[in-house]
This record gives sequence, C-alpha cells and structure tokens, in this order.
Amino acid sequence: MTTGVLSLDKGTSRIASTVAEPVLVRLALILVSLTFLGLFLFVPLAAILFEALKHGLGTYLASFQEPDAIAAIQLTLLATAIALPLNVVFGLSAAWAIAKFEFWGKQVLITLIDLPFSVSPVVAGLIYVLLFGLQGALGPWLAAHDIKIIFAVPGIVLATIFVTFPFVARELIPHMQAQGKDEEEAALVLGATGWQTFRRVTLPSIKWSLLYGVILCNARAMGEFGAVSVVSGHIRGETNTMPLHVEILYNEYNYVAAFAVASLLALLSLVTLAAKSLVEWTSSVEQKENRP
Repeated sequence: MTTGVLSLDKGTSRIASTVAEPVLVRLALILVSLTFLGLFLFVPLAAILFEALKHGLGTYLASFQEPDAIAAIQLTLLATAIALPLNVVFGLSAAWAIAKFEFWGKQVLITLIDLPFSVSPVVAGLIYVLLFGLQGALGPWLAAHDIKIIFAVPGIVLATIFVTFPFVARELIPHMQAQGKDEEEAALVLGATGWQTFRRVTLPSIKWSLLYGVILCNARAMGEFGAVSVVSGHIRGETNTMPLHVEILYNEYNYVAAFAVASLLALLSLVTLAAKSLVEWTSSVEQKENRP
C-alpha cells in the first residue's frame, strides 16, 4: 500500500514538473509582455504628456480655455450622456429577452447586436449620410420640415449610439443565461410583480456585469472617431468631438493644444481602466464570499 502511495506521489510530482514552465521561459514571457506594454502603451502615454506639457503648465491649461476646445468637450459629454442610458435600457431589454425567453427571430436579434463589431464605423457613418443626408433617402423630407441630422448634433448622437450599443447587452447576455430563470419564476410564484422581480432578484445578480458594460460603453462613446467623423462635417465649435478636435489641431500644426486635448482623452481612458479593474476585483471578491 505504501509503495503504491509513493509511486502515486512520484507520478504526481512528475506531471507537475512537466506542466510547470522553466524559470527562464516564465521570465522570457514576462519580459515580452512588459516590452509590448511599454512600447505600445506606456511610451505613447509618456509622449503625449511630454508634448502637452512641453511649453509649461500655463500653456497646457490655456488649451482647454479656447471656445472650440470647450465646445468639443461639451459635445463629447453630451453625446455620451445621451447614448449611455439608451444603451443601458436596450442592453437590459435585449439580454432579458434573449436569456429568459424563446421566440422567433432570437438568433436574428443576437446577430444584429453583434453588427457594430463586424461593420466598420466609417461604413456606419456613411449609411447615416445615405439615409439622412440632403441627397439621401429621407433627406428631402427632413429638409422640408427643417430637421437637420447629418452635420449636426443628432447625427453624432446616432453614430455614437450605433457603435456602442452592443457593449452592455454583450456583457449581460452570458451572465443572465448562466443564471437561468428559476429564481425569477420562484419570485413570481410567491406573488412578486415583474418590476419587483427585476429589482430584487435579477438586478442584484447582474449588477457587476451591468456596471462593466457601462464602463466599456462609456469609454467607446468618448473615444469614437470613425462614424462621428463621417456625420459631423468637422464644423468647429459645433460638431467636433474631442477626437475630431485633436485631429484638426494636429493638422494645423498646433501640437501643444492637440496633445493637451489628447492627454485628457488618455486620462479618461486610464480612469476607465482603473474603474474596470476595480469592478473586476470587487466582483471576484464577492463571488468568493458567496461561494459555499
């Protein structure tokens, strides 16, 4: 019996030694990862900050006091503030329908949710131009009723909504499918209304996935360039978001102002990354605490 145990231990240790990577291999993998991050993340961020602050803090802060910069920041925040809650409502509704019910066209709905991932944002912006532009399908009717969508704020909001609407739904669907619907059915049997079931049963279990999707959606909305560039018309002070404003300043060789606004976008990205990491950590801690 003892011999069998010893042979089992030797076999286990032999398997562990073959699975474990040598120290040099692990160090090489870590070095490659850190080099990649340094070249493609830290070096660009350092370059942005260096160029933005090259002429001093006063010049850097003055770049945000220009009317065009203020308008670009306000428009970015406005488009994000409109797109985000709409995408949350759509994401919750779509995830609830897909995960909890069986219906005709379910696979079509899933495919449509993934559409912005497969279509170039530039193509999406062009579609809006072909629909709502002056020479588009609905252009004459919109012009007759003095409704302006393309080269105006509504077009930017529509483009932002299109490129960001999969994020919340795509984070919620797998979680709600894994959760099943037993708890909701039990709550309904006990007399809870649909709203009470959602608020007290479903929402607490999906809160971290929902927050994670909101963070990703918010980051994409603030940094979107392609679709917004097509529908904006690049009208300074009116339809330029922060990414478009950076492009215009850079093309005009106003490097300090361009890198200053770019640094603000980079700062927002870092805040988003920190929030994402915090949500992941908090979610993992809560799962460990609730594990039996």
